[in-house]
Amino acid sequence: MQAILAVTVPFFALVLCGYLAGRQHVLPESAIPGLNGFVLYFALPCMLFRFGAGTPLRELFNPVVLGVYLLAALLIVFFSIAVSLNERVHLQDAAFGALVAAFPNTGFMGVPLLVALLGKAAAGPVICTILADMFVTSSVCIGLAQAHGAAAHGARVAALRALRGALSNPLPWSIALGALFSVTGLRLPGPVAAVVGMLGDAATPVALFTIGAVLWRAGQHAARRTPPADYLPPALIKLLLHPLLVFMLAAAAQVLGAPLSTFQLTVLTLAAALPSASNVSLLAERFGADNGRVARIIMSSTVLAFGTFSLLAWVFGVQPG
Repeated sequence: MQAILAVTVPFFALVLCGYLAGRQHVLPESAIPGLNGFVLYFALPCMLFRFGAGTPLRELFNPVVLGVYLLAALLIVFFSIAVSLNERVHLQDAAFGALVAAFPNTGFMGVPLLVALLGKAAAGPVICTILADMFVTSSVCIGLAQAHGAAAHGARVAALRALRGALSNPLPWSIALGALFSVTGLRLPGPVAAVVGMLGDAATPVALFTIGAVLWRAGQHAARRTPPADYLPPALIKLLLHPLLVFMLAAAAQVLGAPLSTFQLTVLTLAAALPSASNVSLLAERFGADNGRVARIIMSSTVLAFGTFSLLAWVFGVQPG
């Protein structure tokens, strides 16, 4: 456990630093979108490009990994909506709550954390989960959110808008470009490789710091207070039920003879055990959902994940580096 904490403590400490920087106004609120933009459009694409270029194509787009993970994500989405709907939480808010219950913070936190714990081989399965959540999980949830008070065609239009949003995101394109370099054996020219390397190295600390700052900002812009009964269950679904379901489905796939290794099962389960993706709070704000509830789900899952994620890694017998 001590070796695992030696890896996880710095990651979560950087998130806390970002939150405190926002709260104490050391980091101006107006600077947070700029930090987020740097991570999303420069640092993370370079990091994912490097992992994509160094990972075999069959690992980046493994159909068994994608199938197991997507099935678990969709089951979590519909279960979360079913248990969340009440007189205070309508379909739109329930759908965004389901998105944070099924969408782990694999981009900003998961890739560097799991690579630090399990080695570079973890990058392939984690990248599979990023693609699944960007293109399918988020599109389904946004479509369901827009179906609130709209006809069926409204949900389809919303899902297509979400898909277009995923296609405009630089992360999947950087993964695809890295995969192209992996297949063809291409190499970046020396100076360009140095720039990409520097930006990729900046991704982890800046992304983690930005998570904390974004969470503070989301809490500040919450429209109303949310009772714990409306935000704690989705956070617990994210941290407990989601990884359990992924583990069970992956284990069942192994029993049925699917080509899924124990290592891939471990990576998928730990990816599902990550806290909720912080950028969902920005989506909820953009679509007019209850951003306060979404922010509290993300905050709760991030705080609790330090203990639950570290414990699960210990249960799996993870031995860092």
